[in-house]
Amino acid sequence: MHPAFSVIFLTTLIGVGQGLFLALYTAQVYALFGLLPTQASGFYVSGIVLVLLFLGLGLLASFFHLGRPMRAWRSAAQWRSSWLSREVIVLPLLAGLAALYGLAHFAGWRSPLLTLPGGYPVDATLLLGALGTLACFTLFLCTGMIYACLRFLQEWHTPLTVINYLLLGGGSGFLAAAAYAAAASPGLVGFFGGWTAVITLLAAAGRIASLVRNARLKPKSNSATAIGVRHPRIVQMSAGFMGGSFNTREFFHGRTRALLRAVKWLFLALAFPVPLALLAAGVAAGPAQASQALLLGAFLLQYGGLLAERWFFFAQANHPQNLYYQAVA
Repeated sequence: MHPAFSVIFLTTLIGVGQGLFLALYTAQVYALFGLLPTQASGFYVSGIVLVLLFLGLGLLASFFHLGRPMRAWRSAAQWRSSWLSREVIVLPLLAGLAALYGLAHFAGWRSPLLTLPGGYPVDATLLLGALGTLACFTLFLCTGMIYACLRFLQEWHTPLTVINYLLLGGGSGFLAAAAYAAAASPGLVGFFGGWTAVITLLAAAGRIASLVRNARLKPKSNSATAIGVRHPRIVQMSAGFMGGSFNTREFFHGRTRALLRAVKWLFLALAFPVPLALLAAGVAAGPAQASQALLLGAFLLQYGGLLAERWFFFAQANHPQNLYYQAVA
């Protein structure tokens, strides 16, 4: 498939925003049970500003993929059957819940609304955070299922697609939280760093599993079934006198196999071992400017790796129509 950079930025940016929201809320839940020190409201307010920034940039990037942006509202009309329409609905819902979560912290809505067994008070921020968490996981599901539901694209039609979207977004979000905590609350760097390491290792396992699976796939069609002609030897000699077309531009990336291999090894390095090494160095550096620089560098390098990973994700998918246009594909 042809990788559209608007969709690449959309999926990676909102993934960071979702993961960062989950990290902030996880820290608050831990603090509720006395497992972490309670943070000032400003920590959560500033963090939510970053969440909304990532979600907003992702939403902005999506508009460059639309043929007629003025009709973007119509993309939500098929919510009963389309995962894309569901994503279009859940994304602004998550942004709204995140904004309310930040507003609740800013306004100090900390009066207990109910009490859990053991005497743990639950206020509006915790309830809004729980709703936002549900929206985060729903959005991960919707985004992943946009691709996983396409049976004719064997590389995408697997539960690993949804799992990898969840783990890659979660890992990058928790790493962003570690970099944010290095400047805003150094005592949480170790907490966010530990979760980042766990999620990133799981993401590496899931992504490698998908690469191994896809390498073993065998096409369900061939040149004969592509054009409906039964013959033992069919060879396409030309793509036509007009050269390229919509089919050859949108359903094939036009890059060499050598480039695909290079991008694969690039994202495997930048998305997993390199940021983990910088993360370990940043956590070991303690509350210092060196820690902030290392963790920020780890996030930026990992995000670059995620851009390469998402490009490879789209480029690796082999549309069945390329069997017909094999002189180009």
